This record gives sequence, structure tokens and C-alpha cells, in this order.
Amino acid sequence: MLDIENKKLNTNKLNSKIVDVEAIPIKMPLKRVFKGSNYFMEYRVTVITRITTEDGIVGEIYNGDELDDLDLIVKMIKNEMAPLLIGENIFEVKKIWQKLYPLTFNILADRKIALNALACIDSAVHDTVGKTLGMPLVKLWGGSKEELPVMLIGGYYTEGKDVDEKKIIQDIETYKEMGVAACKFKVGGRSPDVDIERVRIARKAAGDDFILTVDANQGWDRNDALKFALGVRDYNIRWFEEPCRWSYDRDAMKDIRLMSGIPVAAGQSEDSPAACIELMKSGSIDVCNFDASWSGGPTAWKQAAGAAEALGFDMAHHEEPHISAHLLGSTTTGTFLEVFHPDRDPLFYEIIENRNEFKNGFYKIPDGPGFGITLNLSVIEKYRLDK
Repeated sequence: MLDIENKKLNTNKLNSKIVDVEAIPIKMPLKRVFKGSNYFMEYRVTVITRITTEDGIVGEIYNGDELDDLDLIVKMIKNEMAPLLIGENIFEVKKIWQKLYPLTFNILADRKIALNALACIDSAVHDTVGKTLGMPLVKLWGGSKEELPVMLIGGYYTEGKDVDEKKIIQDIETYKEMGVAACKFKVGGRSPDVDIERVRIARKAAGDDFILTVDANQGWDRNDALKFALGVRDYNIRWFEEPCRWSYDRDAMKDIRLMSGIPVAAGQSEDSPAACIELMKSGSIDVCNFDASWSGGPTAWKQAAGAAEALGFDMAHHEEPHISAHLLGSTTTGTFLEVFHPDRDPLFYEIIENRNEFKNGFYKIPDGPGFGITLNLSVIEKYRLDK
């Protein structure tokens, strides 16, 4: 009799319906302006999405860093997506995703807004599923990894200086003291010669055992990107990310990787798994650096990761360590967990109450249900914009 009751309980759990959806905009000021090749950041913003089921389970996660579109993303979640979700079975993840995906079809609208909003919902749905089953997503998605090597995104430019040797050395020393294994160093905002010198200083400060990648954020044309790549290829660069202008990057990246011998990473600027697969098939990349929060959520990211596994490509994830830890841990070709310094991303260090520390270059993937993190309510109340 007890077995029959347990089976009935499990069946009921697998039919849990969504009863409420909430989206909270967050905006935190940074201590200084951070500049890359052709952009700057002075705030950390995000959307916290909460999904509640009839069983009282609350899935909760934050996504994105879209200052200009923050309000529009939240409005789309509340006004267009939430009404479509009420009453849906939380376990029918792909059905929910496909129900919302048509909101990206309007060719006169900004598809980026819909994809970001969909990512918020999709991530919260996965978190809710994990919490309902009491399982971490890395295990639910078939992963066996327990930890990931950590790469810190840094090497930002100093205002008014081309080469700030003292600052570069201080930054590298700080990153190593934080316990990370690698640095993604910003380039592409100066001439190739200047950035070659900056990377030379960084490599000397880092030593041979510390991993360096470089990221131009599509800052150079083909010739300058190649000049830079040839100038740093003796510095043991793990990969060169987004070396060339967006308008012809597929062909140009293929040239860079073949002519320099340095592996090329890209994918964060793509908005679909199919586009990432094309980068793989065209010989443009060695590492696919897709972003779940820019492209429709974990459901979309896992499609690209499955192709990377099948085709033998490394898989990375652009930022969002609280989400990417489980994604990268679930795929056999996953690489580094990307994080920022606390000054660049105070949210990751302040809003997660049970954040695991970096130890000997690694981050332990949270083993609690869902994404395995608990958000700090006081931080949410302090920085929410909808008070």
C-alpha cells in the first residue's frame, strides 16, 4: 500500500502547474567605469525571475546585464509571457519554451529583448524543476563534474593611458590572490602594437602556470587582428576571442585561427544554436562561447553544447557563473567558469548567500536543488527598481 501511495505522490509532483510569475529589475552602481574595446559599463543590472507552482515550489534565478533594455525585458515577461505560463506543467520545459519562442518572430521588433526575456523564464523553469525533484541541475542534465576551473574577465583599459604597466601587474596579482586559474584579458581597444605590449606584461606578471586568453570583443579588422595574434603567439594564449568585426567575422576568424595557430573562441554574439553550429562547421572557431541569457536560456544553450560534443569542439559560456556552472558541468567538453572581479560584478558576490569560494583555481558546482543558490532578500530590496 505504501508503494502505491509513493507512486501516486510522485505522479502528482510530475504534474505540478505554474500559478505565478514575477520579474524584478535590479540596478547596482559600479565603483568605476569599465572599458573594453568599444563599450563601457558603469552599472550592473539584471532581472530576477520567480516562478511559483501549485505545490508551493519557488524557482528563482537572475539573468542578463542589459541596462538599456531592462525595462522592456521586464515588461515582456510580465505582460506577454507570464499570462501564457499560468497553468502549464513545470516539467514540460520544451513545450513552455516553444510556446514563448514565437515572441521572437516579429521582424520589426528587437529580437534581443524577446530572447533575453525568454532566457529569464527558461532559467527559472529549470530551477523550479530541479527544486521540485530535489536535484541539482548539473546532475539532472546528465553531468558528472563537481568543479570547474575559474577564469576571471579582466585586463580592462586605464582611462587616458595606452599601457599602464603598474595597473596590469597589480590586476594580475589580484586575480591570482583571488584563487582563480585564468584571466580573459581585454584587447582590441588600442592598436595591435599597444595591446601586444599589454599582453606581454600580463604574461610576465602571471607566470607560465597561469592561463591567459585574450578578448577583442570584435574590436579589430582582419589585418589588425592577425598582426596582434602573430605578435602574442609566443605567450601561450589559450584562445583569442571575437578577434574581428561582426560584419564579416565568420570568414575572418577562420583566417586568424589558421594563420596564427592560436585557437579562436566566439559565439556569445550569436542568438541561436544554429548560428553557433555554423561557426563550428565553417572552421571559424575552436571554442564555442555561447550565452544562455542572450539566446533563449539553458534550453537553447544545451542544443549548442550537444552539437559541440558531437563535433568535438570545446564549449564555454559567456559570463553568468551562477547559471553556467551547471551548464558547463553537464557537458563533456565544458571549459572555464567565467567570473568578474567584485568591482565589475558585485551582484555575484553580494546577492548569493551560499556562494562557493574559489579554491586552488576551481569553483565547486553548487549541489543544492536547481541552480543550488539562495538569493539575499536584503540585496534584492536595496537595488530593485520597482519599489
